[in-house]
Amino acid sequence: MASSPCGGGNFDCGLEIQTRSVEQTLIPLVSQITTLINHKDKLKKTEKTLRAIQRVGQAVSVAVGRFVAVGEAIAVENEDLKDEMGLACFEARRAGTAIAQLTDVSGLEQCDGDGRSTVFSDRTGMVKAARMLLSSVTKVLVLADCIVIKQIISSRNKVLVTLEQLERVSTFQEFVQIFSQFGNEMVEFAHLTGDRQNDLKDEKKRARMAAARAVLEKCTMMLLTASKTCLRHPDCESARINKEAVFQRMRLALEQVIEIVTDTRSGGEAKALPVSIYAGIKDFKVKVEGLRDSMYCVSCEAMAAQLEALVEKTEDFTDSAYTSHEQRETIIQLCQITRQETKQLINTWRHAQLLKAKEATDEMELSILKTCQSVSDLRRELHKVAVGRATELLKLHSDHLVLQALKASGGDGNLEAVADYAGTLTEHKEQLVETCRLLCHISGTEPLEITCIHAEETFRVIGPQIISAAQTLALHPTSKIAKENLDVFCEAWESQLCDMAILLKEISDVFEGRRGDKKTYLSLPRPGKHSANLKTVKAAKLDAEEQTTIAKLGLELCLLTSDVDSEVERWDEQDHEIVRLGQIISSMAYSMYLFTRGEGLLKTTLDLFHQAEVLSDQGLQLCPILHSLSTQLLDEDRMLIISETEKLSTACQQLQVCAKTPVQGKSAIFQKVDSSIQNTKGILTVVVYLLPICNKLIRKCQSECSCLSSPQHWREKQLSTPVSEETLNGKSSNGFGVKSLEQHMANLTFLESK
Repeated sequence: MASSPCGGGNFDCGLEIQTRSVEQTLIPLVSQITTLINHKDKLKKTEKTLRAIQRVGQAVSVAVGRFVAVGEAIAVENEDLKDEMGLACFEARRAGTAIAQLTDVSGLEQCDGDGRSTVFSDRTGMVKAARMLLSSVTKVLVLADCIVIKQIISSRNKVLVTLEQLERVSTFQEFVQIFSQFGNEMVEFAHLTGDRQNDLKDEKKRARMAAARAVLEKCTMMLLTASKTCLRHPDCESARINKEAVFQRMRLALEQVIEIVTDTRSGGEAKALPVSIYAGIKDFKVKVEGLRDSMYCVSCEAMAAQLEALVEKTEDFTDSAYTSHEQRETIIQLCQITRQETKQLINTWRHAQLLKAKEATDEMELSILKTCQSVSDLRRELHKVAVGRATELLKLHSDHLVLQALKASGGDGNLEAVADYAGTLTEHKEQLVETCRLLCHISGTEPLEITCIHAEETFRVIGPQIISAAQTLALHPTSKIAKENLDVFCEAWESQLCDMAILLKEISDVFEGRRGDKKTYLSLPRPGKHSANLKTVKAAKLDAEEQTTIAKLGLELCLLTSDVDSEVERWDEQDHEIVRLGQIISSMAYSMYLFTRGEGLLKTTLDLFHQAEVLSDQGLQLCPILHSLSTQLLDEDRMLIISETEKLSTACQQLQVCAKTPVQGKSAIFQKVDSSIQNTKGILTVVVYLLPICNKLIRKCQSECSCLSSPQHWREKQLSTPVSEETLNGKSSNGFGVKSLEQHMANLTFLESK
């Protein structure tokens, strides 16, 4: 986004843009400057054309002036960025003035002989001014983004200081006071990092941020109960070990967040993800198929070595004690077949090179097809083994018998039984850790690989923490806080199993090409919902009869999420804002469906209501985008979109009111759950209806006037319409899209206000 080809020029500010907000702020500027420079060389110089060009230049100058004013205000408030921001603002103002001068063509006929440069006579000057403008504006935006990063770092530092104080407290009174402060600081940190997670362009960084925030979310409650247990039983070694592990994990998660937002690592060089088998197979197939275009792009030896490295990674499957003999033999056999086909390909390849062939021979083409097929068969078998193993383990652990046994043994004070069940849990942990590693190999996307690594690490850490909590309870069987502490860690284990089930479904969907990389919504507590204090609002759990009633609604909700996903897949522009919000709404609704089954991340009705409120917010964000689309349409289509948008807005507001309305009593809570799911169904029904209509209308507009090519900012009608004589003569309104640019300037004002 920092670069855009423009005639003989290239806009490249030399800055890496990390976030969507900065990128999207630049879209209208890049698009309009590009169209201005790419005007027709022999544009008829009518009076209307000259006036239109002059208006464009004046509009640019005014918009840049307002933008620079905000940047200069930020510079005043941030001394460490003052010089850099001031220089960038100066360059932006100068470039805006240059563009205004070059487009000052009011008296062009009289000026032709006086040597004054204009957009018609000095194309190089216009390109130079445009490059300077984009470079300086991008610099201002990136510097403003640095302020957001500083806010996150500052918030993290406050959390760390309070975390250290919590670790050293010796009395309950002191702990209550400091933990209250810690809760408020964690809420602030949650908001900042949540906004950053949604704003990051890089999918891998978003996945890593989601994983780190999930750790912080779960560890906050663990920290509370582990610390209270340690205070109640200060001489208990297992309680101390349990508490120290929680604090250590929180520090690592906080550090990971900072590494992501600053794009650095405390240990030096960035740690690359281990290459998965899926990624290795994908790269191998690309190189094999690339031989059709060039037989000299890679050496025979390099291809053979790449295959051997790939086969070596399959040892994670064949060396596993949990892989059956039949599965092991099948994998080894498929590896051997792939070796043979690759060897045959190399032979035909070398023969073609000896013949000085310029393209792949028929014999080579056949070997390419066989090699790709054999490696695909290997991938399919590995996927089958990993998914089958994970499915079996999830069924095996669905009853949570070992956790129940540990709770019972600890409550009885039976240390010997706790030790026995701890051994069983350790074995289960190793099975789950290894299975997560296998799933990582076949996950299919880098964000899912990161999620697999997060799941592996979670099982590895929580297993020993459950054991230490159980040992503490066995030593103090009458301690209510020790029992509560064990319950919290067991719930974290159960929650991770639910997350693994969702992960497994997403991996299968990617493999089968159904839904792609669907993002699971994760959030830390919000103010007023899950306040991080010692006295939490008591959440209600539904009984069996109520669960049955709600389950029926849940199934209907699930069907609607599938419909949304199906419609989303039909869009060519998968990065369109309508698609993005549709996916988020569907993902949240799917989490609510899992709640109706007693599964997923939403454990209580409080969680459900919180999710419903956030879902309604996302739906309301979709409404102005739909309204903007309607302005591009003719009467009949416009009225249809407006009508459906009003329905969506009403449904979202109803859900929001329902989710925010406090209720007491089991019957009232049940009614609120019922209403929340019914309203969510209403939202999804409208979204399912709108998705194909919007897709069709946007395609239609693109084919007719190419005015919607900017995926997230098509609402500015003239963003990407090529400048023609008709456009400059005023037959289209808002020729430069200054209004849209000014709207984006509000983003910078928002940064300033923060």
